[in-house]
Amino acid sequence: MIRVLLADDETMVRAGVRAILASGGESEVVAEAGDGREAVELARAHRPDVALLDIRMPRLDGLAAAEEIVRTVPGTAVAMLTTFSEQAYVARALAGGATGFLLKSGDPYELIAGVRAVAGGAAFLSPKVARYVIEDLGCGGGGRLAREEHARARVARLSPREREVLGLVGAGLSNPEIAARLHLVEGTVKTYVSAVLDRLEVRNRVQAAIVAYEAGLVEA
Repeated sequence: MIRVLLADDETMVRAGVRAILASGGESEVVAEAGDGREAVELARAHRPDVALLDIRMPRLDGLAAAEEIVRTVPGTAVAMLTTFSEQAYVARALAGGATGFLLKSGDPYELIAGVRAVAGGAAFLSPKVARYVIEDLGCGGGGRLAREEHARARVARLSPREREVLGLVGAGLSNPEIAARLHLVEGTVKTYVSAVLDRLEVRNRVQAAIVAYEAGLVEA
């Protein structure tokens, strides 16, 4: 069972998110916070698998709380849950170490899948956020066509199996899920992922996912 810390200053939102996660049968909310400072304190106390944080909260906003949790509770993955998809929020959340960005207006399945993905060590961006990242925060800068061409050239350096792994990373699959899909042991998948990150010259799975989208390996 995936242990989740849920932080949002709206009680009704927390109730709705809790119900959605319960319906998936894979996650349980072990602590709830109404502001960012409380979220940090509860993350330290409960050590959840995932901290699901709203962006706009009193005392300490979700972005600052995310940075603090990533810094002080390294075993907890952080995903942002918000109605705001502006570029600045996405950029800061990802730069602060969040590996998931989910919209409150998204499909409930996205919430369940996103929590599962980040808990498993993968990155997960809601489709609208993924498009935003590709269009405005894409690796390498420049226009969209130039970035796509650059991404395809980078992906061409990979072996067929590495491209396959990259596509699944871009689709939000964790290492165990990739291993099951490709009938490999998890250790082998970790080796492939590390090799992909090195060859693409990216720092993390989020940046690798951006390259996968731009190269056309997955659809946003």
